[in-house]
Amino acid sequence: MKRILVISDVHSNLTALEAVLADAGKFDETWCLGDLVGYGPDPNECVARIQGLPNLTCLMGNHDLAALDSLSLEAFNMEARRSILWQRERLSAASLDFLKSLPGGGVERGKAFLAHGSPRDPIWEYVLNSQVARQCLQEVSSRWCLVGHSHFQATFQYLPDLDDIQIFVLQVGDRHQMTERAILNPGSVGQPRDRNPRAAYAFFYPGKGFWEPRRVAYDFGSVQRRIMAAGLPQRHADRLSGGI
Repeated sequence: MKRILVISDVHSNLTALEAVLADAGKFDETWCLGDLVGYGPDPNECVARIQGLPNLTCLMGNHDLAALDSLSLEAFNMEARRSILWQRERLSAASLDFLKSLPGGGVERGKAFLAHGSPRDPIWEYVLNSQVARQCLQEVSSRWCLVGHSHFQATFQYLPDLDDIQIFVLQVGDRHQMTERAILNPGSVGQPRDRNPRAAYAFFYPGKGFWEPRRVAYDFGSVQRRIMAAGLPQRHADRLSGGI
């Protein structure tokens, strides 16, 4: 049974990424839903590590686009701007070349549609409620839509009997059998914002229609210290311990 590792929003946090990869074990394919860089202290290391993952499909995120100086900083708050400028100064030529190669729109993989933000706006839109999820599902014919961007691990499941979409925060490690259309978010590897500081990711089993959310603890304290030592905004360090 094919096992696909789904990650998103690594945000230059190599410690969290390595914890995820160690916890994940063996997998056949990798889908990375964008925002490799931003916020954290390890942009080049994260780009190189992700670039080497097996059978990789990797998307462009808004922070990746901004790090390439291809997105106005006016769209970001002051702390995020500081981080982006710091990333720009430190990204290597090899990292920049890889980021430039990433698709800025959504891509289809079998019965799944992948986007950083949403099918309607692959870079910027957040899928955070059932109304937006319904509108986004109407934009694509794919059975499942995988998104990141919100840093919130959740499943937006269509229920045909009710003609409604409900939001499920699934039990970590449980395999969810997807019999209907859904929007799936693996959460954030490098900066979760769902009040759970553990790094978030998921496995997707396309042949069986299984979705399996996962979490793993990592040494966020060491990352916080390196963020502060680099002169990056303190808020980007503080929120690692609260998952907010």
